[in-house]
Amino acid sequence: MPEMLTGQIYDLFKKSSGITIDSRNAGKGQLFFALWGHNFNGNKYALEAIEKGAEWAIIDDPLYESEKTILVDDCLLELQALAVHHRKMLNVPVIAVTGSNGKTTTKELLAAVLSKKFKIHYTQGNLNNQIGVPLTILSATDSTMMMIIEMGANHIGEISALCQIANPDYGIITNIGTAHIEGFGSAEGVVKAKTELYEYLNKVNGIALYNDKDPLLTEKIFKMVKRAVPFSDPTGMELGVELISSDLNLIIRVIYQKHSYDIITNLFGSFNIENIKAAIATGLFFGVEITDVIKAIENYQPRNNRSQVKFTGKNTLICDSYNANPTSMQLALESFADTPSKNKFLILGDMLELGKISDDEHLKIINSLYRFQADKIILVGPIFKKMAEESSLMTFSNVSQLTDYMKYTNIEDATILIKGSRGIGLEKIYDIL
Repeated sequence: MPEMLTGQIYDLFKKSSGITIDSRNAGKGQLFFALWGHNFNGNKYALEAIEKGAEWAIIDDPLYESEKTILVDDCLLELQALAVHHRKMLNVPVIAVTGSNGKTTTKELLAAVLSKKFKIHYTQGNLNNQIGVPLTILSATDSTMMMIIEMGANHIGEISALCQIANPDYGIITNIGTAHIEGFGSAEGVVKAKTELYEYLNKVNGIALYNDKDPLLTEKIFKMVKRAVPFSDPTGMELGVELISSDLNLIIRVIYQKHSYDIITNLFGSFNIENIKAAIATGLFFGVEITDVIKAIENYQPRNNRSQVKFTGKNTLICDSYNANPTSMQLALESFADTPSKNKFLILGDMLELGKISDDEHLKIINSLYRFQADKIILVGPIFKKMAEESSLMTFSNVSQLTDYMKYTNIEDATILIKGSRGIGLEKIYDIL
């Protein structure tokens, strides 16, 4: 790829109305990048994007060249190189957030807290991969004062590659658990993959903010990072975050500078305390006033079916169906067990991408359910169905079967925990309940 091409495209980008990779949504004045997917060749849609108003189409297949196309060696690499250049030109602090559980909630809480002082640009939705990270960076405007970039990974090397694009100055690993084992090969592989963020920060003399109550993260910090800030002491003054109550709404006490603040959050689950503490500590580290930090946490509303409480008029739903792995599933169950609600229902979906440990981990969850006091337990997905064959638990192979069952089953005045991997699609039953 000619070295000067990124500079040429960047000049066009600065004059454009933004980037798109979907020809169906191409808008006037945008640059369309013709990316490849498993089942499609984005070059085929270059003309459609231009007809819909795109100013230029960046392509990597000469068969689709026209007056409005720019031919490059590889569209994805060009998109990433453009993001690297834009990040360099913006020259603002970048905080990277990764981890097995809680990274999206932590990122959202961080944005809420830091927005009290800075113009923040941060990852939207699940744009946390090799395509999403550059798109996030390229959607940052010149008014941006700080970026928060979420980084997801299914394989060793991905976090390292994303760091090369985002070039973070600061980083947070929320935790390291059993997620995406299939891609990482083993628990050790997960540790290696997540700590690539620490390796990068050490290389660029960046700062890791870390949960000093987590023994694994603390061990890795001391071994891998020269500059680190513990959550319990982000400013030279001790920060305490304690659980008061884990009812439907998590209630916490924040202790800082000899003052205490009680917060009724809009989050479900005591497992979110560490995510909240990460946001509070980071906010204080960057000079946000404690009163503004408290307001931000208090007013934060969870979205995207992550620790989200919904009242439907018939039932109370705890919607946590965006992601699931053995660690997050067990934590959600423990928090739900502590909730003093009557008429408790559990609807659990398969935990995907666990590879060779999948059957064992699903069986562990099933065995733990025998100790759980619930009025009804429903398991959804082929793995749960297979592993629960010899149990008395109600199982369905997929959400469609569950939906058919729900149509003829009246559920009212129940508190229902709905937890599973996004690929199972449990969010489709919310409207029925």
